[in-house]
Parts: sequence; structure tokens; C-alpha cells
Amino acid sequence: MKQTIVVKVGSAVLSENGKIALERLQSLVTLLATLQTQYNVIFVSSGAVAAGYTLKQLDKNIIENKQVLAALGQPLLMKMYKQEFKEYNLLCSQVLLEATVFNDSVRLNYMKNAVNVMLQNNIIPIINENDVTAIDELVFGDNDQLAAHLTYHIDASLLVILTDIDGYYDDNPHINPDATLIKHIHKIDPKDLEAQHSSNSQFATGGIVTKLKAADFLLKHNKKMFLTSGFNLKYARDYLIEDNHTLGTLFEVKSNG
Repeated sequence: MKQTIVVKVGSAVLSENGKIALERLQSLVTLLATLQTQYNVIFVSSGAVAAGYTLKQLDKNIIENKQVLAALGQPLLMKMYKQEFKEYNLLCSQVLLEATVFNDSVRLNYMKNAVNVMLQNNIIPIINENDVTAIDELVFGDNDQLAAHLTYHIDASLLVILTDIDGYYDDNPHINPDATLIKHIHKIDPKDLEAQHSSNSQFATGGIVTKLKAADFLLKHNKKMFLTSGFNLKYARDYLIEDNHTLGTLFEVKSNG
């Protein structure tokens, strides 16, 4: 029986200079298609706002504009994914969720049943937050938290976050060239969860803090998270397919053995 994994990719990976980074999107789909032969893959994709901006340049700092950009961009993004997955004879589906789903046992159960049927039929669910109907800064406000909750409630074995850094460093690698990557983390210092998040992409709502919060949530529920580069997918491929942890950070509860 295949294990289920959740793979999340951020806007910083999918967009560049106000456009969708098509080559990176294609490489990502190639990886997901390969993973699908070994795992049940649930894909959490940001990028709707960035895709919408290619059609209409609205000020994304205004919340209503951001919602409009997401509504414009979501079908465009899905069209791209559909075309790319077709090359591998794979179907993908769109699932838009709100944070409130995870607090409503009835709706949550319907969602889980639908996603499980998709997986049983070799369909890749592509999940994003429903930005148009979400409230309070789009509720989660970043797909890292959404992906973490999904991983727990679907009972996936692992969350993989593909981002603009190779893993978790002891300092900001974009500023400090001597920053050291930490390959294994078993516990997160609470003060690291309170820091103000930073984001390198003008379209991203996440940052390293949101990823640490996702990891902290999963660690508290004895789940694993792997953080690695979405620009060079070799490291994700090494870990997920070759079982070789070359580069990236694995957040995992420390074994007593």
C-alpha cells in the first residue's frame, strides 16, 4: 500500500518577475508524476495571486484586489497544471479549502472522503486556500499552515515544503554566506515562532516563520516535515525517491531508540 505525502510549493518558486516561472512549474510536475508511481501525492500549490497578476496588474496590498487576483489566477494556474500533467497521462483536480473546514467534523469528513477517492483513482488533488470566501487575512494566510493541517487530518506520512532556500539555516542564507544548514531538527524553540516573518517574493504571504509553525504543529502530532529547495528539485528527488538525505531539513520527533 502506498504512503500518502503532501507536497507544498510556494509562490516564490512558481513566480518570477511578475510572471509564472513555467520551466520550474514543468520541472515540478515532472517530479510529482515520478512521485506518483511510489506515493499517493496531494499537492498544495500557491501561485494563484501571481498568476492573476499576469492578467491584471492590481495592487495586491489591498485585500479585495488580492482576492480578485486569486480568482483570476486560480483557473489559469489549473489550466497550466492540467496541460503539464497530461504529458504523463495523469489527471489533476482542484480543491479549494477554508481553514474552518478543519474545525467542522462533517465538512472535514466529506473533504477527506473526496480526496481519498481521488487518490484511489490516481488523480492528483491540487489544493489551495479559497481566498475569495476566506476572511481575516485569508484565515490561514499562507499555504504552509494549510498543508500542515491537511497532512495531519489526511494522516499523510510526510509534508514536503519546496521553497526558495535549501533548508533551515542557523541564520538568513540570503544575507549571511556563512549560514549553516541544519539537516535534522527535533524540536523548535518557541521564540523562533514569534519572530516577524520575512518573504523574498512580492507575491508570497509565507516566510521561514510560517514554515517553522507548520513544522511545530506536525512535530506536536508526531508527523514529519521535509523542507528543501523548489529551485533545484534534485534534493527532494534524492530524499523521496532514493531515500538519500543530501540537502534539506527534516523535522522529526527524536526517536527514543
